Amino acid sequence: MIGHLDAFDLKILRELQEDGRQTNNELAERIALSPSQCSRRRTALEEKGYIRGYHAQLDHRLLGLGLLCVVSVTLATHTQHSAKRFARLVSRLPEVLEAYSLTGDMDYYLKVLTRDLADLSRFVNEGLLPHNSVQHVRTSIVLDTLKESAGYPIL
Repeated sequence: MIGHLDAFDLKILRELQEDGRQTNNELAERIALSPSQCSRRRTALEEKGYIRGYHAQLDHRLLGLGLLCVVSVTLATHTQHSAKRFARLVSRLPEVLEAYSLTGDMDYYLKVLTRDLADLSRFVNEGLLPHNSVQHVRTSIVLDTLKESAGYPIL
């Protein structure tokens, strides 16, 4: 059991990760609870923040966004001010899907999606490199996605 979650709560979370469009009756049937109990538990999970929202999963290729990249960034200085400035920059760049602060050789890892190489070049040369907190940028283009998951491993 995770925190105050029991087996039914975990089943609800697993099911909703698979298909957030399920009606309450469909969900209740799948996890073997009455619709009223299922609804109460689902609402409680939402109120406690376990469920943060419901989203449509879009196909980026059909939207014309065909170039997925991993961008490693090293900051020029390692101060709290520099880190905050970089975080503000990243939050304003719509091409950045995910951003992580790391230990090790690089300071940040960015998952970036652009239309093509020209857009990627603009992103790096006009978006990242001019920022005075950035010292070094290394970009790798994703050739193939072996695994992609929008869900978490709920055991």
